[in-house]
Amino acid sequence: MVRAKVAVVKTRPETVLEDTARAMELADFTEALPARKTTILKDNISWHLPMPSANTTPWQLEGVIRAMRASAGRGDLVAVENKTVVTEAEKGDMYNKYRPLYDRYGVPLLFNFRTDHMTWRLYEPKAEMLVLNHIFGEGIRIPDFFQGKNIIHLPTVKCHIYTTTTGAMKNAFGGLLATKRHYTHSWIHKTLVDLLAIQQEIHPGIFCVMDGTSAGNGPGPRTLVPVQKDLMLASADQVAIDAVSAKMMGFDPLEIEYIRLADERGLGVGRIGEIEIVGDVDVEKESWGFTVGDNLASVAGDLLWFGPLRPIQKLFFHTPLVSIFVAASDLYHDKFWWNWKGWKVYRKWLDSSPWGRLFETYEPHFEREKRAVRGSQDK
Repeated sequence: MVRAKVAVVKTRPETVLEDTARAMELADFTEALPARKTTILKDNISWHLPMPSANTTPWQLEGVIRAMRASAGRGDLVAVENKTVVTEAEKGDMYNKYRPLYDRYGVPLLFNFRTDHMTWRLYEPKAEMLVLNHIFGEGIRIPDFFQGKNIIHLPTVKCHIYTTTTGAMKNAFGGLLATKRHYTHSWIHKTLVDLLAIQQEIHPGIFCVMDGTSAGNGPGPRTLVPVQKDLMLASADQVAIDAVSAKMMGFDPLEIEYIRLADERGLGVGRIGEIEIVGDVDVEKESWGFTVGDNLASVAGDLLWFGPLRPIQKLFFHTPLVSIFVAASDLYHDKFWWNWKGWKVYRKWLDSSPWGRLFETYEPHFEREKRAVRGSQDK
C-alpha cells in the first residue's frame, strides 16, 4: 500500500534549476502548499563556513524560489534563518551566498532570534508530546511568525553524529526551538517527532526540497566528506523523504529512531515499501555505504548527553558553564578542523567538482569572499 510520494531526480549543474522545479512538480508541491499563503523558506545552515554538503546550496535555494514564483496563485515568500550556540546565521548567509539571491528575487530575510523580526510565544500543542513538555517545564515557546504560514525545508543529504542522518525533520529543530535547544540533545529523536507534530498543527502546508548533489558522508553535520551524487529530492511527507535519503545512504530507515517513531505515530511514512518513488532513480538499488563515524564533538556528546555524565548534564548545559563548550566547539571546528582539513576539502571541491565550480559562479555577498574563507582570516 502506497501512502506517500518522494521525487528523486538526477541533475547536473547546467539543468539543476529546471530539475529542482521538476522534482517539486513530481512531488505535487502545488497540492501540498495552499495557494495565497505566505511560504517560509527555511534554509539549513549546519555550519556558517561553506563546507560542501553541510548547508543549503544556492542552486537549491534559487531553484525553489523560481519554481514558486512560476506557479500561479502562490503567496509571498519569506526566508527565515536561525542561529545556534555554535553557528552564526549572518556569517553562514554570507559564506554560502544566500543574500544576493534573496536580494535578486526580492525575498525578505528574517532572523528568528531577533526580537524586531518575531516574538517567541508559549504554544500548547494539541498532540501528545513525547518529551518537550518535560524538557521545557516552563512551556514550549515557538516563533509567532511561523503560525498560519506554509514552510519549505531546504536540507541536504548527510549523516549526523547524534541522529545518524539529518534532513527534513531535523531542519525544524533550528526554526521552532530557541537557543536553548541544546537542552534536548539527550532526547533528540523524540524531540524531532514532537516538532513534526507541532509543525502539522501550525503550518497549512509543509514541503521539503533536499539537495543531494554533494551528499555528506562521515561525522556530520559539519566535519563531512562530500560525495558527488547529482540528486535532488522533494516530498510533502517529511518522514518519507528522510527515510528515502537514509535508505540511499545505506541505513535502514526504521532503525533510525526519529523515523520509526514518526511512522508509528502516523506523522508520515518511514517504510520504503509504502512510499511511491518517482523520478529518475531506482532507490531500491541505491546503498552508498555511508558511515557516521566519530569526531571530538561526538565523543564529548556520547559522554555528556548519552553516556555516564548524562545525570549531571544540567550542570554543564543549563548554567554559565555552557560557554566553555561553546568556546571549545568554536576552537575545534572553526580554528582547528577547518584549517587542518575542512579548508582543503572545500578547495578540492571548488577545483574538481562540477558543483564546486557552479558554487563559484554565484555572486558573493562581499568582495572578500572571492578570495578565501580560511577560518583564521575572518576571526
